[in-house]
Amino acid sequence: MNVAIASISAAEARALLPQLHQLLQDAVDSGASVGFLPPLSAAEAQEYWQSVVAAIEAGHRVLLVAHEPGAAGQLLGTVQLDLATRPNSLLRAEVSKLLVHTRARRQGLARQLLVALETQAAHLGRSTLVLDTRHGDGAELLYQNMGYQFVGAIPAYFINYDGQPHATAVYYKLLIDKGEE
Repeated sequence: MNVAIASISAAEARALLPQLHQLLQDAVDSGASVGFLPPLSAAEAQEYWQSVVAAIEAGHRVLLVAHEPGAAGQLLGTVQLDLATRPNSLLRAEVSKLLVHTRARRQGLARQLLVALETQAAHLGRSTLVLDTRHGDGAELLYQNMGYQFVGAIPAYFINYDGQPHATAVYYKLLIDKGEE
C-alpha cells in the first residue's frame, strides 16, 4: 500500500482532529480493542484526542500518522509511542493505539506503521518496546511476526465490546542487538 507516514506535532494533530475522531470511531465500531466500547461518542473521541495532543505537547508521546499521498490525502492509520519519563526508564516506551481504517486493512499498513514507530523509538534512544492487545486477536500474529515476544496473558483485564471480561496479551521487543542485553 502506497502511503506517507510521518510523526506529527501537536499543532498538526489539532488540524487533523476531525479525521482522527473518525478513525477512532471506525476502529471502535468495527470491534478493535483500543480502550473504548461501541458506540463511541464524538465527545469521547474528542476528549481522547485532546489528551493525546496534550501528551505530544508535553513531550511524553509520539503520534505517527499514515495517509494517502498528496496534500489532501485521507488519514488511513495511526500508532502512538508513549515515552516512559522516569530517569531509570528512559530506555523503554509503550506501543499504543495502532489504528488502521477498515478500508485500508489487510494491505500491510499496520506493519508499515510499526516499522516506522520502531525506527522513531530507536532514534529517541528507546530500546525496549512493550504493548498489550486483546488475547486471541488477529493482531497477535502481526506482533509475533514482527519479533515481539509474548510475555503472558492477564485474564479478565478489560471489558470486551460484547460486554464480557477478556484477557490481554502482553508483548515486548528489544530494539538492540542481543549481545547488548
